[in-house]
Amino acid sequence: MDNDTQRFLTAHTSAAPDYLDALYRRTYLTRLYPRMCCDPHQGRLISMLTSMIKPRRVLELGTFSGYSALCFAEGVAEGGMVHTVEIDEEAVPALLETFSASPLADRITLYAGDALDVVPRISDEPWDLVYIDANKRLYPQYYDMVKPLVRSGGFIMADNTLWSGAALETAPHDPQTRGLQEFNEKVVADPDVTTVLLPLYDGMTLIRKS
Repeated sequence: MDNDTQRFLTAHTSAAPDYLDALYRRTYLTRLYPRMCCDPHQGRLISMLTSMIKPRRVLELGTFSGYSALCFAEGVAEGGMVHTVEIDEEAVPALLETFSASPLADRITLYAGDALDVVPRISDEPWDLVYIDANKRLYPQYYDMVKPLVRSGGFIMADNTLWSGAALETAPHDPQTRGLQEFNEKVVADPDVTTVLLPLYDGMTLIRKS
């Protein structure tokens, strides 16, 4: 997406709250690979979709700097909670500080560890909405893990499913691209779900479980 189009989209989309703007700037100033942060325009879509669904239990795989978790927290139902899992334990203090400084701290619970280990331990109730944005090579395993844990009529969202166009390659060599391709094929062939892959930024897949 070119810069002029990006500026036009931003100018014609409702602004994010000030605390999210500050977090986005801080992410680019202090974190390695800041492009991993949810884009503000994408964040507004996440917030709106969550507000439309009104989930009570949201699961996020991959917290990074906390931007998308806060966007999900904007839209959860009254008394709802976002459960977000981050594998980088060194990031936990900064994330806790970020969430505590926001007006949505009581809607977010942070877990440190590998999602494949953490999620089974915290899935005592079905999930209404799951967001996959962690290790790309493990997307197929994440999907196999969370799908049975999502309620009927619930949703799964996956980010980066175009992977800068690499998902269209016929013979990819890196495991991340292969993982995303396997995920894309697995989802579209699954008779238990309906799915739409949106060409938004790096690709976002929306999945509804029957």
